[in-house]
Amino acid sequence: MEKDAIFVDSQPVSSDSVAISSLPTSKKFVLSLQHFVAMFGATVLVPLLTGLDPLVALFTAGLGTLLFHSITGGIVPVFLGSSFAFIAPIILVKEKYGDIRYSLGGIVVAGTVYLVFSLIVKLVGTNVIKKLFPPVVTGPMIMVIGLGLSPVAVNMASSNWSIAFVVILTVIASATIFKGFFSLIPVLMGVLVGYITSALSGIVDYTPITSSAWFSVPNFIFPKFDIGAISLIAPVAFVTVMEHIGDITTNGAVVGKNFFEKPGIHRTLLGDGLATMMAAFLGGPANTTYSENTGVLAITKVYDPSILRGAALLAMLVAFFSKFGAVLQTIPTAVIGGVSLILFGMIASIGVRTLVEAKVDFAKSRNLIIAALILTLGIGGASVKIGNVELKGMALAAIVGIIANLLIPEKLEK
Repeated sequence: MEKDAIFVDSQPVSSDSVAISSLPTSKKFVLSLQHFVAMFGATVLVPLLTGLDPLVALFTAGLGTLLFHSITGGIVPVFLGSSFAFIAPIILVKEKYGDIRYSLGGIVVAGTVYLVFSLIVKLVGTNVIKKLFPPVVTGPMIMVIGLGLSPVAVNMASSNWSIAFVVILTVIASATIFKGFFSLIPVLMGVLVGYITSALSGIVDYTPITSSAWFSVPNFIFPKFDIGAISLIAPVAFVTVMEHIGDITTNGAVVGKNFFEKPGIHRTLLGDGLATMMAAFLGGPANTTYSENTGVLAITKVYDPSILRGAALLAMLVAFFSKFGAVLQTIPTAVIGGVSLILFGMIASIGVRTLVEAKVDFAKSRNLIIAALILTLGIGGASVKIGNVELKGMALAAIVGIIANLLIPEKLEK
C-alpha cells in the first residue's frame, strides 16, 4: 500500500501518517541527509569540472536554498544546487581570460536576468515567457548545452578508459536495476565505485588528504566583470529560466499544489536569481532548482519544506570540513569523465525529450529551420562581434533561435 502524503502549512495530514513535527530530531536529520545525498553528486561535480571550490559550492547551495525559501515564504519544497547549464561557458571564459573570477562576474549578471524575468512575469504573466521560449527553441538550446560539453567528457574519460567504463556501468546499473533510494543517486554510486576501483588500482594520490587540515574556511573568492565574459555567460539564463519554470511545475505536480499562484512563479524566479547572484559573489557556481530532490519527494511522500532547509544547513556545515574537500580533490579525472559522459549526454537527451513531449512537428519547414539554426550555430562555434561584445556558441544560437521563432510566421507554412 502506498504511503499517504505528509503535508505542512495547514495541509491535511492523514491519520495513517505521522506529522513531521512529531518526529524525533534524529529522524528529521535522516530525512534531510537523504536530500543532501541526492543533490550532492551533481552539486560538487560542477565545481570539479570548472575549477571552482566544491566546498564553496556546497556552502552557496545551502545558503541559496535558505534564501529561496525565505523569499517564497518557505512553502516550496525545493533544493538549489549547482547548475550544469553554465559549465561550458564557465570553462570557456576561464580559458580565454585566465581567471575564473570573470566567469563569476558573468554568473552575477545571469542572476539579474532572472530578476528581469520575475518582473516581466509579475507584470504580464507567464504567457509572454512561453511565447518567447516555446519547445522548438528551448529543446535545441538544451541539446546544444549537452553536445557542446561532450568533448570535455571524452577527454577526461580517455585518461583511463577502464576506470571510466566501470563508472559508466555503475551509473547504468544504479539508475536502471537498483530500487528505492539507491536509484536516486546513480551519479554518487558511480563516483564511489569508480573511486574504490581507482584506489585498488593504485592510481589515487592521497597527498591532498594527508596534507590538509580537518577544518577550515572555504576558499571564497569575488567576481570580476568584463563585458565580453558577461556576453558569453549571461545568456545561459534564458535557458535556465525555462528549466526553472519546468522544475517548479513538476514540483507542484508532485506535492499537489499550484506554486504558480502561491507563492507565484515570479517569486520563485526572484529567489533563484538572488541565490545565483549570491553564489557568484562568494565564488560558487550558479544555483538552480534540483529535480533530484523532487524525485526524493515523490518517493518518500514527505513534502515538508523544513526537511529541505535541514539539508541546506547540512550542506553549509560540511563546507567547513576541509578534509572532506581534500577527498574530492583526489578523485581521478577518469572517474569524473565517466560520469560526465552520461550526464552531458543526458542533458542533450532532455532537449530531445522536450521536443517529443511538446509534439513539435518537424514536418513543418519552420520548425526545422529554427532547430537547425540553433544546433549549427551553437555546436559549430559561430561567433559575431559587435564592438567589444562577442556573441558565440549557445548565446548566439539562443538569440538567433528566439528571433527566428518570432519572425517566421506559422501561417505561411504550406
